[in-house]
Amino acid sequence: MSANALSKNVLGFLSRLKKNNNREWFGEHKKEFKEVEAEAKTFYNNLMEKMKDHDDIEKLKMFRIYRDVRFSKDKTPYQPHFAGSFARAGAHLRGGYYLRIRPGESFIAAGFWEPNKEDIYRIRKEFEVDAAPFRKVINNKKFKSVWGDLVGDGVKTAPKGFNKEDPNIDLIRKKQFIFVRNFKNNEVNAPGFMDEVNNSFKAIRPYFDLMSEILTTDLNGQSLLK
Repeated sequence: MSANALSKNVLGFLSRLKKNNNREWFGEHKKEFKEVEAEAKTFYNNLMEKMKDHDDIEKLKMFRIYRDVRFSKDKTPYQPHFAGSFARAGAHLRGGYYLRIRPGESFIAAGFWEPNKEDIYRIRKEFEVDAAPFRKVINNKKFKSVWGDLVGDGVKTAPKGFNKEDPNIDLIRKKQFIFVRNFKNNEVNAPGFMDEVNNSFKAIRPYFDLMSEILTTDLNGQSLLK
């Protein structure tokens, strides 16, 4: 199996883990887990190297398969997936990438998951003044063919200090600014999966460029970076 592809062993192990999500089974299959974990880590690291051809990626964070169940009603001890996020480098490059490999529920995502209150306010003010450039980017036909529509949680009416009758209230009320693309199992196992993910991440760049400009300048276009 190429280092640029995932073998069926990865999804196969995760499928069996999902059905046998307990410490006894996992302990009996720890060696197999280590093998597919190593394969997944190689895949993520190789993907990061590809991404560096079109973006400045600072680091990859792989999430642990072990769940913290202390405050959860779901007491299953393991995440039946591999997941990792890719951070962009420097204060001037905003946004992040995410990839999850899970049987029947694999996806990539890009955007802003938990922007701080200052960033949310700055984005909302931008939309209040002029949302046309933002809409032009996200409604571009080529962009939408890859990423579809903007998703993410939002407030029900209007954030404090904003007019619920604003023509851009659909954007202003958002608290997250995310794009998601789902993949079927056969797509994950296809030889070109890594290139498909990398090209999808490359296609998000116009969105990241615009949002980075918004979040690093004030409403007069003056840089907020020191």
